[in-house]
Formats: sequence, structure tokens, C-alpha cells
Amino acid sequence: MYRFRFLPNRFALISLFFCWFLLCSFLLRIAFLAWQFQEVSLQPGHVLRTLFTGFIFDAVAASLVLLPAIIYFALYPNRWVGKRADRVITYFFFGLTVFIFVFSFFAEVTFWEEFRSRFNFIAVDYLIYTHEVVANIQESYPLPLLIGGVLLVTLFVVFIGLRRGAFSQAFHSKATGTQRIAVFAGFVLVALIGVFGLDNSDAEWSPNRYHSEISKNGVYSFFAAFRNNRMDFNEFYTTVSDERAFSLVRGKLSAGNVSYELSGKSIKRHIKDSIASVAKPNIVVIMVESLSAKFLTTFGNDTSITPFLDSLAGQSVFFENMYATGTRTVRGMEAVTLSIPPTPGQSIVKRPGNSNLFTIGQVFSARGYDNNFFYGGDGYFDNMNAFFGGNGFAIYDRGRGSVLSDDIKTTRHNIEDQEVTFENAWGICDEDIYRKMLKVSDEKYAAGKPFFHFIMTTSNHRPYTYPEGKVKIPSGKNRQGAVQYTDYALRQLFKDAAQKPWFKNTLFVIVADHCASSAGKNEIDVANYHIPALVVNLPGHLNRSIPTQCSQIDLFPTLFGLLHWDYQSNFFGQDVLGSRYEPHAFVATYRKLGYMKGNRIAILSDQKKQSFYRWDKKNDALRPLPMDKGFLEETIAWYQTADFLFLNGGLK
Repeated sequence: MYRFRFLPNRFALISLFFCWFLLCSFLLRIAFLAWQFQEVSLQPGHVLRTLFTGFIFDAVAASLVLLPAIIYFALYPNRWVGKRADRVITYFFFGLTVFIFVFSFFAEVTFWEEFRSRFNFIAVDYLIYTHEVVANIQESYPLPLLIGGVLLVTLFVVFIGLRRGAFSQAFHSKATGTQRIAVFAGFVLVALIGVFGLDNSDAEWSPNRYHSEISKNGVYSFFAAFRNNRMDFNEFYTTVSDERAFSLVRGKLSAGNVSYELSGKSIKRHIKDSIASVAKPNIVVIMVESLSAKFLTTFGNDTSITPFLDSLAGQSVFFENMYATGTRTVRGMEAVTLSIPPTPGQSIVKRPGNSNLFTIGQVFSARGYDNNFFYGGDGYFDNMNAFFGGNGFAIYDRGRGSVLSDDIKTTRHNIEDQEVTFENAWGICDEDIYRKMLKVSDEKYAAGKPFFHFIMTTSNHRPYTYPEGKVKIPSGKNRQGAVQYTDYALRQLFKDAAQKPWFKNTLFVIVADHCASSAGKNEIDVANYHIPALVVNLPGHLNRSIPTQCSQIDLFPTLFGLLHWDYQSNFFGQDVLGSRYEPHAFVATYRKLGYMKGNRIAILSDQKKQSFYRWDKKNDALRPLPMDKGFLEETIAWYQTADFLFLNGGLK
């Protein structure tokens, strides 16, 4: 019989789990290195450091996971060891723990496939919104086969424990008091080091992002993200004085047509147009899920999956060089509606205190518009209903019984079953949400009310399912098929809308929330933030390309400029066509805050670190640059003032 010598015999199952966890984590790390074979460095030193760093995080994660078991084995009285209660508790929790972590290893593989990252904020969000996530897994993967595989691996690990005598040792051995104290103290020490002496960012030793991500442990990363869902800018990032930050930003936002309402720590101002048009065209914003610029033939794609969007590019105000601020839908919503750089940690859409803010909806409300938010799923997901409802939008979604909180004073309309022809885990298909929008538009037009609609689509999302027979690529096959269906649904929308009496007086704004994938080997892969944006049906501007580098936050300030509107602004975005506009873009993750001007990019990281690069657009590579104090201060100023205003009520 094999005897587990790593710990005293009473703790044999702890030894077994610890070794099994380390082995699986090691094999998973090897698999990820092989997966990204062409992107990682194969220099022996780099590979060894990846594996060694990973081993440290694996050992800490295993120690943290095992703490409840350690407490049990250390405190359970010797006279009851091996009795029925001890056996039932041990078998049940050992099997359950192994099952959970086998499943987590499988989950890490699917998460890596989608995001090329260890568990992060997205995984934490997914744990909260279980309905959508479980349904998505069911529709994307053969769940019975997956669960069956996890169960088989679990039974195999239990069998090894039985075969090698780990259970027998645990049930027939009694630990001395000294042994109990030593084992307990050892694991607690490692756990304390893991919690207070180790940070997930310590794994980010390499300029190659893949090496840093592979060095992490998924379990540790998950709980690190859960713990750090909000990051205080002043605590984690390099700062300047608030006075200096606001002075810089106010200077950047100044122009001949700008007059500030307040001095000091505010960007509230009046934008005055020389024409000051009173026109009130209807506005329909279509935020398209995961629409990377690289999908369009206009940007070099050779698969012809977006023929309609490509045709619109030549018949619209077309932003050729716009960049998303982040990598999540809520970041896109935040950028477009609030016109603000991304704050570190969670998006404002998901944070407390996000009601009654100054959004683009207020600009429309001041002109008598009726504001509406359309989403094909349950808007409870990602806090969308709370954000839009708390900022004056009526809600149209698939409620599934979820309710708005009592403090949100808005109207909510459920999209009924008879209005749905196709639905998957994330919501109804694009054609259905567009038909609902058309119906509501008819009602608003009949009531003589100009309308502003914000639509969030869902079809271009895993599991990539949509109505059959619409496009050549079968439903559920791949992302390309979903993009093709997205394009098809837009074509049908414009075909149907063109028959409406309100169409000629309606502008359509099409913009992506983020790219289909943001991951790459760089700290921030700039190419994976490039998105298309179009304004369609704007009289006098039917064929106008804007090549200027700009950000998602500049979309509506530019549109208001094209409409020649006077308006109050509390936006960080600017009119890209203004004479004093300096081309720039914000590109960020939840921890790394990037600011790009031309081909230079500064990146602020937590732990008060910063780095500077020159972006080689052709190869999507970042070449290190020396520190530039002026560029650093400007980068800090944008992000610091945005964070300050939200936390101190300055975005109202």
C-alpha cells in the first residue's frame, strides 16, 4: 500500500488533493502554452519562469481551498476518527470538492477559448447572472457529456484515493496534537501569505501578456477579481493634484464655442453652435454586440460577411478610426451614453450611485424627446435596466419576472412571447428586437413625439445561434455566421424602416460595444479595440468619411455638432470635426488604463506603475518608449478627473 508521506497519515486525503490540484494546474498551464504556441516566447528562461510562477500561485490557491478541510481534520476528535459520521462527511466533501474543481478546470478552458485570459471580472459577473450563463453553456456545449466527463474524472480521483489507501490512512490514523498544530499552522501561514503577501499582479512579470496570464492560477484570479471589483484611483494609480488634473482637462475641452459654468473641479459647460439648429430628427442608436472593425470588407476582410454594412459605409458619416474604450458591453454603453473615459474596476453601469447622471438622454430630453432602451434579453443582466431606467429611459426587454427597484421611476414594457420568432440564452434575435423598435416608433410618431431609441443587440454572441435559412452559414456554427446574420438583420431593418412615414426624419447610429476579442500578447492589444461607427440618413452628409483617430466617447458630441445643436455638456467627449480637436483614444481593461495619441500610447497600471509605447499598427506591436512626463500627466488627468467626478457627484 502506498503511504502518503507529504503529511501525517490522518491528512492523507489533503496530500492527495494537493498533489492532484498541482498536477492538473501544471497540465492546464502546459496546454495553454501549447494553445498560444505562436504568440508565446519559447526561450527556456521564459517558459521556466512561467511554470515556476504558476507553481507558486497553484500552491497558494490549493492551500486556500484546503483550509476548511485542514480545520476539520485538525479539530475532529481522535475518538471519533473513522466512525460513520467521519466517513460520510469525508467522502461527501472530498468528492464534491474534486467535482467542483474538475469542473473549474474545464471552465477555464472554455473561458480561455473566449477571452484568452484566466478568470477575471467577467467570470465574477457570470457567477451572478446564472440564468444567461447556464443557458449559454447548454446551447454552446454538450452539457450532459461535459457533466458526465467531470463526474468520471471525479470518480477516478476518488478511486485512486481508495486504491492507494488514502481513505484508509485517513480513517485509521490518529494525529497527535503536535501534528495537528504543525499542519494547521503551515497551511494557515501559506494562506495568509497568499491573501496579504501575494497579489495577482505579481504574476504579470512579462511584457508578453500570454506569459503573464498563463502564470496565474484561475481559482486565485477569480477571487482576486471578486475582491477588487472596485479600484480607488488615488490608491492604486499614479496621480497629480486634482487642481492640476482639472486644469489640463478643461484646457483640452476648451474651444471658441465653449463656456464653462463652474470654475475648478468641474467640466460642465455650454456648447454653442453658430447656426444653432432647432431640428429634431428621431435618433435610433444600434449598439451591435462584438462588431470588430476587422469583420468589414471596408477594413480589409476578404470573407464578404458584412455586405450591407460595407454598402452603408459609403452612404453615411463613417468613422474610420474609432476605438472602443473597453472590452465589455457595459463599457460601450458607458462610453456612448456618459461620454466618459473608463474608470478602473467595474463600469459605472454596474456601480452604485449611477442614477440621475448627465447622459446623452438628458440632451435629448431637454429638446422634448422620448427616450427608450431596447434589449432582447432580461435587462437585469449587467444592471442595464437599473442604469437606463435610473437615467430616464423607458425599458423594453424580456423581463422573465425580474423587477426594477422601487427607487427607479420609469416605465418597463415586456416583449411578449407572440412578438418573438427566435430566442437563445442571451435574448431574442436581432430581427425581433428591430421589429419591436419599429412598432414602438410607429406609436411615438402617431403621438407626435420625437424619439431617441437605444438598442442593444444580442445575436453576435456565443452560442452564435439565429433563425435558420437567413444566411449561408448554418446557425450555431461560428462567429462568422453570427456576423453575417447581424448584417442581414440590419438590411431587413432598413428595408422595413424605409416604408415608415417617420424614416426620412430619422438618423440611425450604428456602433459596436466592443470588439469580438480584445486579448493578445501585448499589455493592451490596440488593434482589438478598433470598431466601426456610422451615422446613416443625415441630410447633407450622406457620404462623409472621418479618418481622424477618436474614441467611442466622441460619437455623440460629434453628432450634436453635425446637427448644429446648442446644448449643455458634462461630457469628456468632443466634436471630432472641431478645429481644436486633438486626435486621441482611450483603450482600457478593468485594471490597465491606456491613452493613445497617434501611434503613442501611455498605460497606467495599478501599483502606481506606468509604461509608454509606440504602436506599430501594421504588426499590432508595442515598442517601448522612454517616460514622457507631459504625456503621463495628460493621461493621468483624463482618468483621474473622470473617477473624481463620478465618486463626488460631479456627473449629475
